[in-house]
Amino acid sequence: MSRLGERLLDLLYPPKCAFCRKLVSDGRMLCPDCEGRLPAPEKEMQRQKISGLAVCLSPLYYTGDVRQSLHRYKFQGAAAYYRVYAELMSACMKEHGLTADLVTWVPLSRKRLRSRGYDQARLLAEEVARLQGLLCERTLEKIRNNRAQSGTSGVEQRRKNVLGVYRPVTSFTGEHVLLIDDIVTTGSTLGEAAKVLLDAGAGEVSALTLARTDREDRGFRTESNGEIDYADI
Repeated sequence: MSRLGERLLDLLYPPKCAFCRKLVSDGRMLCPDCEGRLPAPEKEMQRQKISGLAVCLSPLYYTGDVRQSLHRYKFQGAAAYYRVYAELMSACMKEHGLTADLVTWVPLSRKRLRSRGYDQARLLAEEVARLQGLLCERTLEKIRNNRAQSGTSGVEQRRKNVLGVYRPVTSFTGEHVLLIDDIVTTGSTLGEAAKVLLDAGAGEVSALTLARTDREDRGFRTESNGEIDYADI
């Protein structure tokens, strides 16, 4: 949707905070209350080391209103949330001094894309790239509609579940690639995608997500308000 179309929708349906759903007046979709109380890790905890990645950054924990917000974003058509999510992600990137040559994303399978109507990671990647003044390119294709990561239990099962599901659609000459997704749990998905990019010639791969699970809550399948909550799929 064009930005003009989004502004027209804002007039018809006044924007609400992406997290608490209170009406907001500035169109930012983040109210002052939530801005001050979102579950943000300490700065050092925003950084994770995942196999294949130089670093993985996440400005928020995947819990409470953040979890509910992401559920609406991914499964209930709240695609407009990408704007405020990308703003938070871009600010985290800047705070940690992370730079890259280009931005890409972890893609959905064709089946899930048809069902959802949009690729939530692509929306985030394109907006983060715009905010950072970077090129955004599609670099990966998902070639197998594997079982949702939330349907597996344990790090090893998750790692096996994503083996061979991506292939590159371009090649690289040593670029530093920033890989975008919405949530990171065990890091299996990001790690597999990074391996494919490195094999295709990327010099380095970093990752940026909106949210991460806490060490004590690895983001496996959970129940929330009677609905299934999926992370890292």
